[in-house]
Amino acid sequence: MEKEEKYRLLLAQVTSLVEGEDDEVSVMANVSAAIHETMGFFWTGFYVVKPVKPDGDGTEELRLGPFQGPVACMHIGYGRGVCGTAWQRAETVVVPDVEAFPGHIACSSLSRSEIVVPVFDARHRVKAVLDIDSREMGTFDEVDARWLEQIVTLLA
Repeated sequence: MEKEEKYRLLLAQVTSLVEGEDDEVSVMANVSAAIHETMGFFWTGFYVVKPVKPDGDGTEELRLGPFQGPVACMHIGYGRGVCGTAWQRAETVVVPDVEAFPGHIACSSLSRSEIVVPVFDARHRVKAVLDIDSREMGTFDEVDARWLEQIVTLLA
């Protein structure tokens, strides 16, 4: 089955999974599982924007959320690595070769390419990012970006 068709079916599945659900953790868990199983990626998951200290100065970071795959980094700073860059830019970042991305955070040496898609809240602020890694270089392109951006709009 070609990539477009897989994504078309995945979008329908995710739409059904999240319809009427209001628990963000449960939704992110099922969405990451659906993407991971359907597409066969190496690592699929979410990082959620959280305060560094609950009673702190307002500084935020990305914290590991629901995911599928091997263990992962738990804290990522604003503008750091691919995830932090997607958060800072508020746009999808496609990285064909993670070794060529300045400041890449290597949570796993097996990751070769990556795509990170921001998840926006109702006020269009980034509330999380969807991070997907592949063991192969050049896995992700504009097709992945377009479909994954549609999928994350279901989490708003």
